[in-house]
Amino acid sequence: MTPQLQPQVDDLRLLIDILPTRLAEYLKNSPELPNLIEIVMDLGRKPEVRFSNHIYRLKELGDFTEEDIQFVTKRIGEFNTDNRAGIERTLHRISAIRNRAGKVIGLTCRIGRAVEGTVEIIRDIVESGRNCLFLGPPGIGKTTILRETARVLAANKRVVVVDTSNEIAGDGDIPHPGIGDARRLHVPSPDKQHHTMIEAVENHMPEVIVVDEIGTEQETKAARTIAERGVQLVATAHGYNLENVVKNPVLSNLIGGVQSVVIGDEEAKFRGTGKSVLERKSLPTFDVVIEIQSRDVFAVCSPVAAFVDGLLANDPMDPAIRVRDTETMPELKQKPTVSEAVPEMPEHVDRDIVSIFPFGIGVSALNAAIQALQAPAKVAKDVGEADIALTLKSKVGSKSKLGQILQGRNIPMHVIQSGSGITQFLRDHFKLPESDEDVIEDAIREAEKAALVVESECRVVECQPHDTLIRKMQHQVAFDHGLNSMSVGEDPNRRVRIYPRG
Repeated sequence: MTPQLQPQVDDLRLLIDILPTRLAEYLKNSPELPNLIEIVMDLGRKPEVRFSNHIYRLKELGDFTEEDIQFVTKRIGEFNTDNRAGIERTLHRISAIRNRAGKVIGLTCRIGRAVEGTVEIIRDIVESGRNCLFLGPPGIGKTTILRETARVLAANKRVVVVDTSNEIAGDGDIPHPGIGDARRLHVPSPDKQHHTMIEAVENHMPEVIVVDEIGTEQETKAARTIAERGVQLVATAHGYNLENVVKNPVLSNLIGGVQSVVIGDEEAKFRGTGKSVLERKSLPTFDVVIEIQSRDVFAVCSPVAAFVDGLLANDPMDPAIRVRDTETMPELKQKPTVSEAVPEMPEHVDRDIVSIFPFGIGVSALNAAIQALQAPAKVAKDVGEADIALTLKSKVGSKSKLGQILQGRNIPMHVIQSGSGITQFLRDHFKLPESDEDVIEDAIREAEKAALVVESECRVVECQPHDTLIRKMQHQVAFDHGLNSMSVGEDPNRRVRIYPRG
């Protein structure tokens, strides 16, 4: 069960004290004050307060005046170049609207919260050392996740937060305790964020860099530089989902970039496309993309390269959905926008989960087989958390690297002939019953043979029709061989076509 979230709302008194008296008194007497999200104050209009489930326009308080706006602006820090200011050592943010002459005529006060436990649902991912990119609509909680990620990782690693508008670690010279032991680098202005990202790597020897709102070409280049230097990068970007990023000409560089490739007549005929097709340019900067679909529903796209290739081939893959246990979260009981029932394990399965460390075996193929068979297993991201190791016969020998890794560890090694033997291994190990309808093993073997033919003869090969899950596994086989693949045809004859890259 997910640990209960521990909300740590910044001292609301410090925010209320900067507000005009009539508005401050209203908020102090409101029973919904703990659920306050935002306060909007525009010149000549009634103030507006937004709670988690309601929005109120306070007609009884009268229109906002120039004196009201000046009352607030005199009690906060200086507005920076992106018209944002804060209250020292809090996470509250005040944003200004200006007229043509530069005069402030409107204010938006966003309530800042540090909530412990928000990262638990994806903690295994962020602690794996992989580069993680968070996507989602404004106000969904991306920055809150970044802040909690920084705190969790800083317990064991050197973490540097690149804080462009003091969104992550709060206003003032002393960072908010919500980032734990992480260090914070101020960014002088938003257009300097990419410089500060590189400075963090060159000057402060971090193991992890956390940055909010990557959005320019310079920042995407800085992100790639950081990843190439072996530093884990955890960041957010504008976009609701991975498809938005693929279609964005600037942000697409974060997931490998997109290029138009001209193919020959024969290959175009096989693919069923025109001679100009879209393909990924290079390996993605980020290993995992996490779409925050609601505050307690996360869609995980990993490996990113396979998901991008699927989108470009008009054969999108289904992300893994993680749903937080809302019973442990009193403040997040809203109905999720997306939900997926977790299938119950059959009675024959022992519910003790076994961690399998794959060596020389595709992680996605192993994951897909575990899900298809509902086996009580999971993929171990590191040998230290593994119960058993699974490898190929070709990887075993007197000087086997896996043997060196396992030396001194009480971890048994299991060997299969090829990737197509994953399903049979899981059946044998967990004593799962055979099924006449289960064609996973044959489908993987078929994709392996097809990939070898494509490599040796440099031609297109099609597999037999299969359902979505099995096609996903065949796509992974093609990806592991460094080949392209796409699904063609209509159900029930939809099938995987494997062809040379480029």
